[in-house]
Amino acid sequence: MSTIGANSPDSGDGRATLTLDADDRHLNAAGTIHGGVLATLVDATMGEAIRSAVDGESPVTSQLTLTYLHPGEPGRLIVTARVRKRGDSLVVCEADVEQDGKSLVHALATFALLKK
Repeated sequence: MSTIGANSPDSGDGRATLTLDADDRHLNAAGTIHGGVLATLVDATMGEAIRSAVDGESPVTSQLTLTYLHPGEPGRLIVTARVRKRGDSLVVCEADVEQDGKSLVHALATFALLKK
């Protein structure tokens, strides 16, 4: 995550939180936060939420859907993720990205669990 300027997410009990102070390098040509940056943030935060809830398994994204609700701008982004359901080899996780009290993104993903 350091490549895009974010610290590792804080996590525990199937939840994780990450913050990023977005700046000009995170913007697209329209001057809003690039969708790929937002996708990277939710994917990494969800993976960390799952790692905090499993033992001896590694989560691998198998499906990721993002709904972009509002454009983001430079400033603090807060990403929260939580494990919603767990099966034998799959986990469903949700995440949200907020900025100044506004929802920018809602994400839903399915992760496969691989044995380490």
